[in-house]
Amino acid sequence: MNKEERILMGVRDIYNKLNWLNKDKMEAALKGYTSSEVHCIEYVEKNADSNVTKLAEFFYMTRGAISKLTKKLMQKGLIESYQKSDNKKEIYFRLTERGKVVYKIHEDLHGEFHERDKAVFEQITEEQFGSMLDFLERYGKHLDAEIKKLGLEMKSE
Repeated sequence: MNKEERILMGVRDIYNKLNWLNKDKMEAALKGYTSSEVHCIEYVEKNADSNVTKLAEFFYMTRGAISKLTKKLMQKGLIESYQKSDNKKEIYFRLTERGKVVYKIHEDLHGEFHERDKAVFEQITEEQFGSMLDFLERYGKHLDAEIKKLGLEMKSE
């Protein structure tokens, strides 16, 4: 196995292990909510003026799929829609009090997982962090270019 394959396999392996380790605790604490719902809630809380287009681009989903997801979240009372006084065309989303509770549970669990894994990150030098972040940024840009070449960039429906 060459270096590139080892890196990709390593990233995939770490991702799968994290999912496996975190899954039971997340599912128990957030029972009744799908992963997509919880991550949509997280995005809405962390990004001002979230709308269908921004959500679709971030999650690499169609606007139709995001519309269904946000409708479901509104029916569950987790998000609400609003419009700005200067732009009555665009619809934005924000969390309700109930949505903020789900967000807090999710954030607390991530904090717990961060504490669990902290010992590994404390051993990494700034230079090592810099190299890893540089690699991730370059590889991400390469993949964005490949997606664009294939004409798979997110399009408005």
